Amino acid sequence: MAILINGKEVSAEVKAGVAAEAAKLKEEKGLKVGLAVVIVGNNPASRVYVNSKKKACEEVGFQSFEYALDENTTQEQLLDLVDVLNRDSRVNGILVQLPLPKHIDENAIINAICVDKDVDAFHPKNVGRIMIGDYAFLPCTPAGVMELIAHTGVEVSGKNCVVIGRSNIVGKPMAMLLLHKSGTVTICHSKTQNIADITRNADILVVAVGKPNFVTGDMIKEGAVVIDVGMNRLENGKLCGDVEFASAEKKAGYITPVPGGVGPMTIAMLMKNTLTAAKQQSRVKK
Repeated sequence: MAILINGKEVSAEVKAGVAAEAAKLKEEKGLKVGLAVVIVGNNPASRVYVNSKKKACEEVGFQSFEYALDENTTQEQLLDLVDVLNRDSRVNGILVQLPLPKHIDENAIINAICVDKDVDAFHPKNVGRIMIGDYAFLPCTPAGVMELIAHTGVEVSGKNCVVIGRSNIVGKPMAMLLLHKSGTVTICHSKTQNIADITRNADILVVAVGKPNFVTGDMIKEGAVVIDVGMNRLENGKLCGDVEFASAEKKAGYITPVPGGVGPMTIAMLMKNTLTAAKQQSRVKK
């Protein structure tokens, strides 16, 4: 039976560390860390995420600036707001909640955010830095996954690591972070043949496809570390991940639950990125 990786506990540790550093910055430098979150429209899931980020800011002692814009906000208006936030010295990190309404080009907005305030690490320059291993920020979800893996005590170096999913937000950067830790990485996706044959050789399996219960216990290597990034709502209203937990738990060595696994880590790492941004902008040594 697998050992449960408790994302709530690990995220609490990360946030406690961030809060301590933020308090020290305020006391010694008079600096109060600030995060601006922009939400456009009334997507219910986006609203939940934004509220969670606001709560996390309160927990770690950050200033939180929320900008809730109407669904009909134009791309030009959003770009103007981003420009204002780029120049606002109170704002150390800028996060524009995705997805945006269809009439707004997400790439144009991401590219407009100041690289040093891009705490989501979505800007092409930050993506490039991650590729070469010389980065300041990491995308929050993959960074959270790495924290969870580290928490197990399992070394990534030399392990067979399989990532299911190739999104720019999770799959691709996840593979790079595992590679930076000297894992041997395979990325599986919708065109991959015989996925189960590949996953059965994975010492570390990260699943991020957005398909309920996609990975079952018979696809998992005995004793593997299984990280479920998925968050899906079934017809009965229950939440489940991309991994069929009941069968996977019997085979894995370590496994994340859904909810309570990767989700809390994403927001904790956002807080960590915002702190890093504030320190860089104020030229505070690590």
